[in-house]
Amino acid sequence: MHVPDLIRRKRDGGPLGRDEIAWVVAGVTDGSVPSYQVSALLMAIVWRGMDAQETAWLTEAMVASGRRLDLSRLPGPKVDKHSTGGVGDKTSLVIAPLVAAVGGTVPMMSGRGLGHTGGTLDKLESIPGFRVDLGPDELERVLARVGCAIVGQTADIAPADRALYALRDVTATVESVPLITSSIMSKKIAEGIDALVLDVKAGRGAFMKTREAARGLARALVDAGEAAGIRTEALVTAMDAPLGRAVGNALEVVEACETLKGRGPADLETLCVALAARMLRLVGLAADDGQAERRVREAIGSGEGLERFRRMIEAQGGDASVVDDYRRLPIAEKRYLVTAPRAGTVTRLDAELVGRAAAALGAGRQRVDDRVDPAVGAMLATRLGGEVRAGDPILMLHYQREADLPAALELAARAVEIGDAGAGAVGGGELILETVSGRK
Repeated sequence: MHVPDLIRRKRDGGPLGRDEIAWVVAGVTDGSVPSYQVSALLMAIVWRGMDAQETAWLTEAMVASGRRLDLSRLPGPKVDKHSTGGVGDKTSLVIAPLVAAVGGTVPMMSGRGLGHTGGTLDKLESIPGFRVDLGPDELERVLARVGCAIVGQTADIAPADRALYALRDVTATVESVPLITSSIMSKKIAEGIDALVLDVKAGRGAFMKTREAARGLARALVDAGEAAGIRTEALVTAMDAPLGRAVGNALEVVEACETLKGRGPADLETLCVALAARMLRLVGLAADDGQAERRVREAIGSGEGLERFRRMIEAQGGDASVVDDYRRLPIAEKRYLVTAPRAGTVTRLDAELVGRAAAALGAGRQRVDDRVDPAVGAMLATRLGGEVRAGDPILMLHYQREADLPAALELAARAVEIGDAGAGAVGGGELILETVSGRK
């Protein structure tokens, strides 16, 4: 095969074959295809796209570039959940133990935060001693003991994805639905799961800013999962305002614990229950959504979900006492309260700007190798559509360094808009916008 011929064909809008895609991906993995040719092909894909079949073949080839876990020795159905990223999204910390408590096995590979969006691994690493770098054998042992584990991608899982993403990041080829789909799904398929539920965010704090764009990505992800023989479903959910009230790593661990104790914010609990319920239904642990939601809520009410989280922390080397004593988590030294400048209705609580404010304090990173401060972040004191009086608290910034505060305050001030009493919230409304299921 000749790479320039493939670049030319895709540039002109033609399709790539299964063997051709597999050959290119193998060349990316072993370095035999030069990076400049891979970059040109990526740009051609961005411009011309890939159909569902090409995307499925690309995903298949990326899975085949590394190891696929075999969890058949473990009891129970294997199921996972993936979110496309948002602000205040700590659902994985709640969902994994809840589904394990009801009989599922959840081998969850997660990522780190970048820009204004948070990362599940960063949140968990705010727990003293918590290890996310488990190898396949360690992962299997934790799953056998607890029923759930949350880990980072290992070196032998979809290595082609790391090579391709490194090029996409520096060649302005990140924004491509087929490339996003294959990146996400190759890692999930390699987990050896039976089913997958996706939370595709739409709104100002999401990668996909419109509902239509999120729907398109959800459809592509579901089709790729189904093509690989994995029962797959996606929820398109709103990300105009942060999810829950906590934005920042240790702060979000606390909120996840509170949600598992039945005391979490209503929007966070609603979404966690909905996603976990669909996971149960897809793998046959519940007959329908109603029964599935009841089982999830029972796991919250009985404390079994919290107990699974405690056991997962311990099994992954962490200090499980943080579940009961939040003072054992990192705590920022300083606070700054942002208040309402006037009375009225909160018509905007911009998720991206709140996320950027938390990142400015050190909660996020702009480069993959940046360090995060697990203690800092923001706590919302109101909600989108809420009524406030002049001087009422809007959000509390948790910070360490005075030098970080001005930039965070400027972003936080821009994030909030207050209209006349009774005014409608911009982008406010329902949390779960629609469901995208596998094709019949």
